[in-house]
Parts: sequence; C-alpha cells; structure tokens
Amino acid sequence: MSVVRDLILQADEDLRYPTSGELQSMVAFLEQGAMRVSVVKVLTDNEKKIVDESAKQLFGRKPEYVAPGGNAYGQKQRAQCLRDYSWYLRLVTYGVLAGSTEMIQDIGLVGAREMYNSLGVPMPGMVEAMKTMKDASLALLSDAQVMLAAPYFDYLIQGMQTST
Repeated sequence: MSVVRDLILQADEDLRYPTSGELQSMVAFLEQGAMRVSVVKVLTDNEKKIVDESAKQLFGRKPEYVAPGGNAYGQKQRAQCLRDYSWYLRLVTYGVLAGSTEMIQDIGLVGAREMYNSLGVPMPGMVEAMKTMKDASLALLSDAQVMLAAPYFDYLIQGMQTST
C-alpha cells in the first residue's frame, strides 16, 4: 500500500530487520512527503479543471466519441466518461501519496479491463483519455512535482495499453 509498509512487511516476512538500502528508501520516501501532499492538493483542487480540459482535448481529437453512436454520445454517456476521469485521477493521487502503484493496479486496471470490455468501450479510447488527463494534470504542476507525479500516470496508461 505504501513504500514504508511494503518494505516493513517484506522484512517481516523474511524474518529480518530492514536493510540499510531499505531504510534509505524509507527516508527518501518520507523526505518527499510534503511534495507528495502538494501534488495531491493541486490535482484535487483542480479536479474539475483537469476533467474538463481532458475531455476537451479527447473529444477534439476524437469527435466520433461524442457523435451519434459514439461511446460518449448523449448527456448520460458523457457524464459517465467524465466520472471515470475523476475516478482515475483520484487513483493517481492515491498512488502519489502512497508512493505505490498497487491501488492503481488492483482497483484501476484489473477491474477496469473487465468492465470496459463488457461494456464495449474501446481500450484505445481509454488510453487516449488517460493521456489527455495526464497532460492536463501535469500542466498545473511544477517541474519537481511533474517528476514525482508523471510515473503514476504513466503506469496507468501503460496498464491500459497492455489490455488492448
């Protein structure tokens, strides 16, 4: 669930104390605590802006998604798409806070593949949607914050690409 928790559990499972390298990993993680919180605050405070910009980018590139017969055609379908943007953005913030991709994997990727495939939602469209969300999100962050947050977006995008 978090770097610290995972390292402690691994050491406990191996019936040993954490190694100096593991302790250094914990220190590095803890030293980034304020930065992690600041990234999450920016993303959370700007959720609507990020979702709106992501949708604008996606539907500008792929107008067929909002055209009759598209997966985001109509108010209900469009609202569901935007809800999913918010959901994935929240999962990314969990990953940033925890310093772990575990929740993104367990909640955001495994279940999503099954859900989207059963609903007939094309995974390449979801990949493109997550790329636009990444772009809209990272545009609001400082360079140091981008370095911290980008890998969690990349993990999500890569995970969706492997399910196409």
